[in-house]
Amino acid sequence: MGKSLDEENVETREITPIDCEVAGGFISQGGALSTLSEQFEERPVQIELLKNIAKAFNQNHIGVFEAGTGVGKSYAYLIPSILWAIQNKERVIISTGTINLQQQLCEKDIPAVEKILGKKIKFILMKGRQNYICKRRLMETASVLDLFEDETEEIKKIADWEETTKTGSKSDMSFMPSENAWTKVNSESDACMGKRCPFFNECYVMKVRKQAASASIIVVNHHLLFADIESRMSGIGYDEPSVLPPYRRIIFDEAHGIENAATSFFSESVNRFKLTKLVNQMYRKRKSAEFGHLCSIAVFSKNEDRVQEAYELTSRIKKAISNLELAAKDLMNNEYSLRLFEGTARQAGPFLIQTNELADALGSFTNLVRLIIEGVSDEDKEAAPFWEAKIILRRLDSYVILLKNFGLWDEKRQNVYWIQKKRLPADLARSSDDPDYVILTETPLDISSLMNMGVYEEMSSVICTSATLKTGRDFKYWCSRTGISYTDPERVNCNSFDSPFPYNKNMLFAVPSDAPLPDRPEFQQWIEMAIPRLISAAEGRTLVLFTSYESLRSAHNTTLHMLKGFSGLIMKQGDDDNSKLLEKFKNDNESVLFATDSFWQGVDIPGESLSQVIIVKLPFTVPNDPVFVARSEAIEKRGGNSFMEMSVPEAVIKFRQGIGRLIRRSDDRGVVTVLDRRLYEKRYGASFIQSMPDCKKTYDSLDETCKSINRFIFA
Repeated sequence: MGKSLDEENVETREITPIDCEVAGGFISQGGALSTLSEQFEERPVQIELLKNIAKAFNQNHIGVFEAGTGVGKSYAYLIPSILWAIQNKERVIISTGTINLQQQLCEKDIPAVEKILGKKIKFILMKGRQNYICKRRLMETASVLDLFEDETEEIKKIADWEETTKTGSKSDMSFMPSENAWTKVNSESDACMGKRCPFFNECYVMKVRKQAASASIIVVNHHLLFADIESRMSGIGYDEPSVLPPYRRIIFDEAHGIENAATSFFSESVNRFKLTKLVNQMYRKRKSAEFGHLCSIAVFSKNEDRVQEAYELTSRIKKAISNLELAAKDLMNNEYSLRLFEGTARQAGPFLIQTNELADALGSFTNLVRLIIEGVSDEDKEAAPFWEAKIILRRLDSYVILLKNFGLWDEKRQNVYWIQKKRLPADLARSSDDPDYVILTETPLDISSLMNMGVYEEMSSVICTSATLKTGRDFKYWCSRTGISYTDPERVNCNSFDSPFPYNKNMLFAVPSDAPLPDRPEFQQWIEMAIPRLISAAEGRTLVLFTSYESLRSAHNTTLHMLKGFSGLIMKQGDDDNSKLLEKFKNDNESVLFATDSFWQGVDIPGESLSQVIIVKLPFTVPNDPVFVARSEAIEKRGGNSFMEMSVPEAVIKFRQGIGRLIRRSDDRGVVTVLDRRLYEKRYGASFIQSMPDCKKTYDSLDETCKSINRFIFA
């Protein structure tokens, strides 16, 4: 039987450096790519990027490389990664922000690079285990369908699909199951019986893990990578298999998103729906009948008689949830988010008493569950409810800790504790006495030290690449936010590789000079008049990017009214699934799409379908975002200027992402129109202007801007 990659790594061996010139030669004129591709065109900037990445591997460095659209960064990091993995029998992890890029890498780019190098390599796309079906859980759930009235049909449909699937992956389904149905049958680490499972040899997760153990290249998303890093930081270490097999080399593609991905991963949230669902799964009483996993495992437990305490404890939990929600809403009054800090601590007293009450009630219940679980003998631990109860117990324990931490906010200044009020979806709100619910969240104030300890200190080399890492002329902001600034400067190589696209000929940048400033009350009315005129000037083909959904909705309604005879589609985010909206947009050459947050990045629409991007306002984070405000205050406390050190750089990166939607290939042509004249009239506007590609610019009245746009697009 062959050794896994990790066993081979243990052996003493010399490191074989990549020959940078040879590696660059594969994509140079006369190299393998030029003979394989009829459309080949040498890109010196791509060759330079590749050599920089190869050098970072050779020297065990951290590379921070901004690569503009069209540089071809996938080949530039895949060629050194594959050469390194083959020469040194050392695994490389490639982490991305989007599913689209993961699929492109595995289905197109890696197979193409194998041909270029004339070498085969084992690679795999790994997803979190929750993306896979668990045969045992599916069988158990299907055998008690009468307990899941709302999901009966879905679970039957999932069971039919499972009989034919080769991968067991949710993404291979032709339909999208509800979250409720999927969480009853998917794979969960705490519910895994390992080798004792009757389906162990057929397990989809185990098959993927077995393949990954001998894979040289593993493609993941940022979230899964952080799940692995967290488990390693928590004690597993870096030399044993965890969520992923061991590794010491990482490529972060779409690296502009890693601060948000890490912040999201290391945050914890709870609301009444999450809690009630888990408690009900564990124990519920209807009339005189008792149901739930706790009742099922109590039968096998020597502490069976204690289950009678569950009714009183679960009733206490439900009462505590109601009291907590009331106290939270009283504290928030008309606000939709509120942070616990010195300024709110005095009023927060009643709310904090209720978080503690709920933590105590929940803790008493988890202690009871633990007692009954501990009373189960080893031979009875094969029962499915035992494993299901373990999942729920772990989650409830984490919520007890979270609720207790709210009361300790003053001692845990490394985190932000905040409350958010949200409205139920319209269909649920109609049948509810109270359409609003409350979410309690704990978020790390700063992930830079976590990143430094968990990633840069432990890895041999880390490559971070994206089209947007710089703010102004340097990488300081991005490096400080992501922890690279902690690292020895001798070990860090920052470099930028400009797009080869002819922006100076193919892109016009327009800012109407007569727009009111965004803080003026007439701004919304003005943009609702301007957007239809700008759309008409481009004859559709426009992506309109907003920072506020309310502003978007109002402008969309006005545009529909003003462009009644327009032949193209005028769509808005939320009308359909995002991918379906993009498909319609690509296929209708005159269509218009009004969008917010998720469309500022990752959207790839080459060709005539997109000839104009309208940016309504500079994308500053709304100043009522509690985490943003807490981070700003931390900068001010140390004597810094939070606006210039955080607000502006963060907005510049997002602004550059928005601009990047327009030119996706060398023959694309179009206009970026910004309706926010702060760009030219505020001192900080220079940071935005400096970060743009060199292109034609116009700062004129709306009338003249519309004429310039029409002439430029249809010249």
